[in-house]
Amino acid sequence: MDKYDWKANIKMNIWTLRVLGLWPKGDESYEPGLYALHAAILLVVFLLGHLFFQAANIYFIRDNLEAITGTIYVLLMEILVVFKVFYVAKNMDMLKQLLKTLESDLFQPKSAEQKALIESSVYFWRIIYQLLLIMCCGCNLFWALFPLLDKTAGERRLPFLAWYPYNTTTSPLYEITYVYQIVSAGFFTTVHVNVDALVTAITVFNASQFDILIDNLRNLHVLTDSTGINDKLINCIEHHKQTLSYAEKCNKFLKWILLVQFFIFTISIGISMFELTLLVPLSSEFLSLLAYGFAITLQILMYCWSGNEVEVKSRNIPYAMFECEWTDFPEDVKKKLLFFTMRAQVPVKLSALNLIYLSLDTFMKAKRFVKSKSNFSILF
Repeated sequence: MDKYDWKANIKMNIWTLRVLGLWPKGDESYEPGLYALHAAILLVVFLLGHLFFQAANIYFIRDNLEAITGTIYVLLMEILVVFKVFYVAKNMDMLKQLLKTLESDLFQPKSAEQKALIESSVYFWRIIYQLLLIMCCGCNLFWALFPLLDKTAGERRLPFLAWYPYNTTTSPLYEITYVYQIVSAGFFTTVHVNVDALVTAITVFNASQFDILIDNLRNLHVLTDSTGINDKLINCIEHHKQTLSYAEKCNKFLKWILLVQFFIFTISIGISMFELTLLVPLSSEFLSLLAYGFAITLQILMYCWSGNEVEVKSRNIPYAMFECEWTDFPEDVKKKLLFFTMRAQVPVKLSALNLIYLSLDTFMKAKRFVKSKSNFSILF
């Protein structure tokens, strides 16, 4: 069977991040050179520049609570993107090592059935990724169109409230600034979506290792020779050990991203839900906020679902051992299987510093929190 290419599932994410200056060639991290210069220019102009002009504007609108609440939820998500970019850049070696580890023979699918199990998980991950991309693009589109469709204002408006050291209401500065904000928002969105997709894909690959391991354990009895069964069991034990090590490395990479993500999520979604109650239903600004809320929810779902897959599939390992015809195994193999079963009783859980665990239960709690906050906003 041909070697499975794990990176083929995320080649579009890697290519996109490379164009945006966030993925150096090969297994390397950032080195002084043209690519580092390319990355620095894009990040300073479209990432830090856009964030700085919006943050500076907070000082000038500090007495206008409505304007501040209309800016802060976007500003928080942009701060999250900046944090993710610099965190990924700093830990690029760790991220690429996680992908390289998957190329080892131990982590390769051994049959067409195991490959199908991997494709099933990747397919669902791809659906969430595409939905998230659509929601974010829709949100950017509404932000871009809102100033053009808004007939209530008597002056030229920009998509985002920001301060610039020049008059943005005169041509051609208005048009240039308008395009700059739209391009910057697109840059933020593309980076945010693809970083999240790449990170969660690694978690999905981790869950797929448990799929491979479970299938191998269920088919231990296929080999009738006692020596063959013993060797296959030892290989499964080593695979389990390496998969746990891989999960630990994933969790080490994820923990700070998850902590900051959930913290900003709770604040941003609460503010955006409150803002929805103040807008005219089905207006362009209302639809942009609605798309924004759906996009954030999908982001959290992507992380929680991928973490939930790791936990659920790791729980199934002991059951897979009992599904093989272990009653006919030699006594020494039965003892090894028993100890392995005891060791595999504890499921793998990905978390943010053991404070927030990635699971669908966490997602539902977050959803109920958002619902309670939105109800409070309406009552308020």
